[in-house]
Amino acid sequence: MTTPEFLWYIPNETNPGHRGDNATDGHNSLSTLATHALALEKHGWKGALLGTSWGRPDTFTVATALAARTTRFEPLIAIRPGYWRPANFASAAATLDHLSGGRVRVNIVSGQDHLEAYGDSEENQAARYGRTKEFMRLVRKLWTEENVTFTGEYFQVTGSTVVPRIAPRDGRRHPKIYFGGASEAAERVSATEADVQLFWGEPLEGIRERIERLKALSDKLGREHPPLEFGLRITTFVRETTARAWADAEAKVAELAARQGTLPRDRSRTVAVGQQRLLDLQARGEVLDENLYTAPGKYGGGGAGTTWLVGSAQDVARSLRRYADLGITHFVLSDTPYLPEIERQGTQLLPLLGAGRTNGG
Repeated sequence: MTTPEFLWYIPNETNPGHRGDNATDGHNSLSTLATHALALEKHGWKGALLGTSWGRPDTFTVATALAARTTRFEPLIAIRPGYWRPANFASAAATLDHLSGGRVRVNIVSGQDHLEAYGDSEENQAARYGRTKEFMRLVRKLWTEENVTFTGEYFQVTGSTVVPRIAPRDGRRHPKIYFGGASEAAERVSATEADVQLFWGEPLEGIRERIERLKALSDKLGREHPPLEFGLRITTFVRETTARAWADAEAKVAELAARQGTLPRDRSRTVAVGQQRLLDLQARGEVLDENLYTAPGKYGGGGAGTTWLVGSAQDVARSLRRYADLGITHFVLSDTPYLPEIERQGTQLLPLLGAGRTNGG
């Protein structure tokens, strides 16, 4: 069984205060972001997810800067097929992987974005995921083959060889390709082309069902790559005791509720299938399984902030081990304020999961 890996999340935001972070004037400066990355190295984390969307700093540029400031930190770089051409991206990622000593990971994002702002367009969901599948397939070919000629519906290259070549490292042929999405179209892409399927914080039974479905779909569609791996992106709300964790979590949700009426809403945005699955959990109760808290989603929590695992380090570790028992081997955790929580959870939570400061000094 693959040893679970634990990554964090570094906010890549122009505006301060993401998800209640105790922001400062320099919250997105290189100095501040590097402080986060260095703290992750010190406290035993493998790396961190860097999010992407138009209106945020360029994710690949941020990842490159952080890789240059660190020695072990592995950026999980979120990118969009409509923002990059496959050969350009394959070359950029291969270069950074070479310069960083094999530390690049990639998260392909196909959800809605402000496409018109950078001249992209998409006709419908089928076309969006068709393009994504082709993008992932071509990038992998460019990383693993030379003199590639490819003619698809969305992308074409002729006699293309990416340099520097990706160097295999510890059984890894190329940077791992992560992918999310809960729609049928997204799952078909993941089952055939992704290395890691990322889930948001659903209850255990929901994750079990999705893992079983994706494995069956991989077999049905004739997956050509090593078996699909699975990851969980979730907020982990850890305190010294169970009682303190729940008191603080409820107070934080009350603060979200109080602020809800003052927060602007982007009515142009549609709700993705995976996000809707999280929002629908509220009808089943505020607490599912032992400690999966659904109330944050009622008051503006989105994505990984929609559901929280709440409790002492022992409580949260027990819950994460149950996800691992289902087959989750990649965990992307976070809570705010981000920097203090890197240390708290790195010190209190990771050692209970067989991770922590073994490489952190």
